[in-house]
Amino acid sequence: MDGTFNENDLSRIVEADRAHIWHHLIQHKPFETNDPRIIVEGKGMRVWDQKGKEHLDAVSGGVWTVNVGYGRESICKAVYDQLMKLCYFAQSAGSIPGAIFAEKLIEKMPGMSRVYYTNSGSEANEKAFKMVRQIAHKRYGGKKTKILYRDRDYHGSTLAAMSAGGQDERNAQYGPFAPDFVRVPHCMEYRKHELDGAPEENFGEWAADQIEAVILREGPDTVGALCLEPVTAGGGVIEAPEGYWQRVQEICKKYDILLHIDEVVCGVGRTGTWFGYQQYGIKPDFVTMAKGVASGYAAIACMVTTEEVFNMFKDNADDPLNYFRDISTFGGCTAGPAAAIENMRIIEDENLLANCAAMGDRMMGNLQALMEKHKVIGDVRGKGLFLGAELVADRATKEPVDEKLAQAVVADCMAQGVIIGVTNRSVPGKNNTLCFSPALIATADDIDQITDAVDGALGRVFG
Repeated sequence: MDGTFNENDLSRIVEADRAHIWHHLIQHKPFETNDPRIIVEGKGMRVWDQKGKEHLDAVSGGVWTVNVGYGRESICKAVYDQLMKLCYFAQSAGSIPGAIFAEKLIEKMPGMSRVYYTNSGSEANEKAFKMVRQIAHKRYGGKKTKILYRDRDYHGSTLAAMSAGGQDERNAQYGPFAPDFVRVPHCMEYRKHELDGAPEENFGEWAADQIEAVILREGPDTVGALCLEPVTAGGGVIEAPEGYWQRVQEICKKYDILLHIDEVVCGVGRTGTWFGYQQYGIKPDFVTMAKGVASGYAAIACMVTTEEVFNMFKDNADDPLNYFRDISTFGGCTAGPAAAIENMRIIEDENLLANCAAMGDRMMGNLQALMEKHKVIGDVRGKGLFLGAELVADRATKEPVDEKLAQAVVADCMAQGVIIGVTNRSVPGKNNTLCFSPALIATADDIDQITDAVDGALGRVFG
């Protein structure tokens, strides 16, 4: 891989892209005078654009996805071999890779037992929402339909998933949303001063108690589920404080509320364990996952649940409505589970969970050192190779920097050949957190190169 490409051929690609592609999460007006960026090849931790420029990818494909890195021939071969044998059959029937991956996945998730295949994280979350609603009608006379979600959390881009979205800028101009989705406060200790009554000590337990307060306000007999990210992603890379998760579990059990953990970002190794919830001793009723399940080599997402939930949908075979009357067309694709099986093997054989934890510790140490050097860094946080650095204009008041300055840091790193992220159209006035999610294969040299780039960028942008 040398980053050398045929410029004439790629100029045609650039023009076709400019004329016909509607990119995600980006304003297209600048493309009238500037070229869109085309990522042409990837190998390991690095990608090359249409100009042949090499970049170290510290965001795993832009959105926390390519966990095992680019150019994995064994995954490509597994997908090819499976597609030649059987590319697709609807999930009303089974498939060999679907059964094998489900078995391997459940081995990593004690207490869970059933896998429902879908094609995206948004869709996986919607399946859980639909199950909660159907259970409400089957078991509770249609009353326990409300689904609680947390401020700053994100659960997808469909209208139902956005109804459970705690990021107001992402939701702006897309309403009205589905009814019976109710927000609970965030658990971000760095910004606890924004929450009325937040204590200096035992904030984690207090933040969880605010969920109980919402349940009591709404009526426990109306609340069916609580949906949370184990580590909040696009809302600022937020890890819950000590005491939070134990109290959340107690509250759900007390009020007969199903606990839905959204692992679309954290799942399959990102935090240093197979799943983020496993860091905190949580026993969920639903777990959803997508991005890292096959590291982007094929589209796949899963909604995983318990046998107890599964049994609620087959307890009366004489009732024609007594099953989950749902289908995900591309949940029947076999490429996804075929890629996921090999993806899981690579993580195990190369000991990538341990590497993630070790390199995460190194990166956290590097970021903490940058915090001592640059007063614009107000906080660093995260778990494993899923980290954030919040930029502030004033450490005392915690006033966020102008988001254009945070974006300038990202642009400076890009110019250096290092791709990092920043919270994007998430929380009004608070799109100020630099985001890092390098692949689980990252080396010490990769980590140091990323934080060295950030060091230089902060110095140039903020002086």
